[in-house]
Amino acid sequence: MRGIFANRWWIVFATVCGLIVGGGAVNVFAFGVFLKPITADLGVGRAMFSSALTMHAALAALSCPAIGWLVDRWGARRIMIPGLLIYAGATACYALIQASPFAITFLIFGLTGIVGGVGTPIPYAAVITQWFDRQRGLALGIGIAGVGLGVALVPQLAAALIAAFDWRTAYLGLGIAILVIAFVPVAVFLREPPEARRAVDGAPATPLPGIEPGEAFRSSLFWGLAVAFFLDVIAINGTLTHIVALMTDRGIALQAATATLSGVGVALILGRVLSGWCLDRMWGPYVAVTFFVLPMIGIALLATGATGVVPYVGAVALGLGIGAEVDLMAFFTSRYFGARNYAKIYGTMFGIFAFGVGIGPALSGGSFDLFRSYTPIFMVYEVFLAVSCVIFFRLGPYPYPAREPAQAEPALKMPA
Repeated sequence: MRGIFANRWWIVFATVCGLIVGGGAVNVFAFGVFLKPITADLGVGRAMFSSALTMHAALAALSCPAIGWLVDRWGARRIMIPGLLIYAGATACYALIQASPFAITFLIFGLTGIVGGVGTPIPYAAVITQWFDRQRGLALGIGIAGVGLGVALVPQLAAALIAAFDWRTAYLGLGIAILVIAFVPVAVFLREPPEARRAVDGAPATPLPGIEPGEAFRSSLFWGLAVAFFLDVIAINGTLTHIVALMTDRGIALQAATATLSGVGVALILGRVLSGWCLDRMWGPYVAVTFFVLPMIGIALLATGATGVVPYVGAVALGLGIGAEVDLMAFFTSRYFGARNYAKIYGTMFGIFAFGVGIGPALSGGSFDLFRSYTPIFMVYEVFLAVSCVIFFRLGPYPYPAREPAQAEPALKMPA
């Protein structure tokens, strides 16, 4: 690759494209659009159907560390090329879910959870961390902002396909979208810098700074961060995956409620980029607490039961919070544990985080089925976010801060 296409920012471009149709947009945020059509068609309750997403998240939590180990062993490119093809096929299999036996639905959600690790930020963040140092926060923020674009676009695409055809055809369309939007840019642009290239035996060309996975997993720092992000994603995703149902329950039209997810997506993008910019200039824990207080405000607004503009403002506040969380996790992993075993450590932390993705929707569905209201679980979510803020305030200085400018970045030219 030569000329303009040899700049390392094309890695960020490939990341944006890959995450537009990544696991977050397809399996979590589009879930809210499919929730009512599928439960009405199959005749199952919201809690029952949401439990399938919990199954998905549980297996995704196990697959994320495995993806991290594979990426550190063989390199992201070798894993992503076949992985995205499998991920697209698994997504199309959602068209086969059914109510009887419901075990088939669990099986399909489980399959997408196992292969969905390639649709997470893990491999992309590993490559960006290798290419960027002093601009790492901004590069991660822009790249992972692809999730926000996915939140804004994929639910709208799903809603349009459901309206034009049906929900089964909509899932087939999402599988095709993964091939077009993610696979092509990744195949063309995604690759490691020369010093991080892996030999046939998996050994890196140049040793990178960082600690061993065992040391990281034995540290209270790793588990403190993992718990903070775990509680955060339970609260925010548990709210946002039911936001369309919550708003239509209050008499808001489906189209207007679905459009709220576009607003969330825009807020998510802003949260990604703004938090990344801040991380390059300020101490990370202060940035984290700021962006975790915002969803606390958003959930409080939704818990009031108000209509009009209030639920839209609450959803946007949640979008800003969820926009920062994955960016913060990726950045903290590189600064507190280094780049040598980045994908292994980040993959494990992201796996714990991914398990929380499925817990929140199930808790929210259970609250609605039991109390005919989401307010009780919203109060629990507020406590979760407060605990996360306390954990961030207790973090110490970075063991692996940004290097001097002359040493900070690999060469701008990507290898042919």
